Amino acid sequence: MVNQESQFATAQGSVAFLLVYTKYFGIMIKPFKKPIFVTRPFLPPIEEFSAGLQEIWDNQWLTNEGPVLQRFSRQLSQQCDTDNVCLFTNGTLALQIGLQGLGITGEVITTPFTFVATTHALYWNKIRPVFVDIEPDYYTLDPDKVEAAITPWTTAILAVHVFGYPCKLDELADIARRHNLKLIYDAAHAFGVTVDGKQISHFGDMSMFSFHATKLYHSLEGGMLIFQDDGLKSTFDYLKNFGFKNEVEVVMPGTNAKMNEMQALMGILVLKHLDDLIEKGRVIEAMYRERLAEVPGIHFPPELTANIRYNYAYMPIEVNEKEFGMSRDMLYEKLREYNVFARKYFYPLVTDFACYKNVQTRDSLTVANGVADRILCLPTYYDLAIDSIERICEIIIKSSSGI
Repeated sequence: MVNQESQFATAQGSVAFLLVYTKYFGIMIKPFKKPIFVTRPFLPPIEEFSAGLQEIWDNQWLTNEGPVLQRFSRQLSQQCDTDNVCLFTNGTLALQIGLQGLGITGEVITTPFTFVATTHALYWNKIRPVFVDIEPDYYTLDPDKVEAAITPWTTAILAVHVFGYPCKLDELADIARRHNLKLIYDAAHAFGVTVDGKQISHFGDMSMFSFHATKLYHSLEGGMLIFQDDGLKSTFDYLKNFGFKNEVEVVMPGTNAKMNEMQALMGILVLKHLDDLIEKGRVIEAMYRERLAEVPGIHFPPELTANIRYNYAYMPIEVNEKEFGMSRDMLYEKLREYNVFARKYFYPLVTDFACYKNVQTRDSLTVANGVADRILCLPTYYDLAIDSIERICEIIIKSSSGI
């Protein structure tokens, strides 16, 4: 074997460049020929999309609440068991408009462990974010820290179902009720999640979902608000369409945030496959958990309770440097050597970005800072091959042994 390694190094210049010899398995682990990204979008059969395009061409109606979008909205109402649905061109604009439509002002208690668009939506509404720490299991807002941060200027809680894991729903609802606060959920990751048989959108005053192409469920780009107050529907419709009530009346200063027919078509087609997407994600997660269960320093979020139907949209792990033998950042780079592109998600914290460093934070954010330094999301998507998952796990196992 030593001669083989020497010959290979001589021929290629660097064994590490193309192949890594792993003594644990006694095999050579090759880098993937094509990049394995942390996710990639599911696409329905192109014949189905082409047939839908023919309908759009025949209608010659591309945007402004066309018939395809209206059909999509009805399907989502049925899926989410509510008529209070409003669709947008993306999730960021949906959240910005949702906050404005609810009349949120002053301070909003929120999380630093999220995609920055959550906080941007507050900024664009001239709302001051108050960052508090997260709980360590599922990375969602810590209710105790939320209650401690309430001031006379607090008007709402903006919580995030991080990686699709439900927040502490009962605790946050109790806090919001007792302090007369709006409870808003950034559910960008959580489409398809249910709790006690109820859609995740049934909790809180309003939930925002992202249908971006990187999400488990997507419509190319897109976003959705679901809300409890029936009267908000017309407000959101005005705000996303320049404030027009009809052809000659503008009733409020809105913007342009409408979903178009192409997006709606993709959303309709992908929705038919949602159960299959979730089931494949479940299989992938189970394999990661099984293969990496005994690896020192690799920690998974706890298994969810039976009353929660998860969507398996993400595959987060935490890397404990002392136990694993290398840091999260080192493992991240090691995987890249094999053409595997995991993601340090969410790192850095929102509070570490230049545009939010001046926001005073009374909370030390101890848990959030620790998680941000350890978190790594592994690849998971519908057509990720089982043998590819096996190879990714082998790379991680071998990295822990220092080979």
